[in-house]
Amino acid sequence: MALKLDDVQRAAHLARIAVDETEAKAVLAQLTRVFELIEQMRAVDVSGIEPMAHAQDLMLRPRPDQVTEQDQHRRFQQVAPEVENGLYLVPRVIE
Repeated sequence: MALKLDDVQRAAHLARIAVDETEAKAVLAQLTRVFELIEQMRAVDVSGIEPMAHAQDLMLRPRPDQVTEQDQHRRFQQVAPEVENGLYLVPRVIE
């Protein structure tokens, strides 16, 4: 897909960005390079490669599952505007 200067100016107009001719030409050159890179990446055969969740094969050390904070639930609810049955009450925003 080849971009034209009109495409850049239209995108700038839709985004409500003021772009003069010089800036539009610079952006066109940058976008063209990005699209060329995408095309190069699409050309690579990845059919036998399994998708990865992370670029490096890392294992995080599990930490002990223990509570380190004190329960301050009652303290926080004492300063709340409205509380009922342990829940914070807020104004209704959707009728």
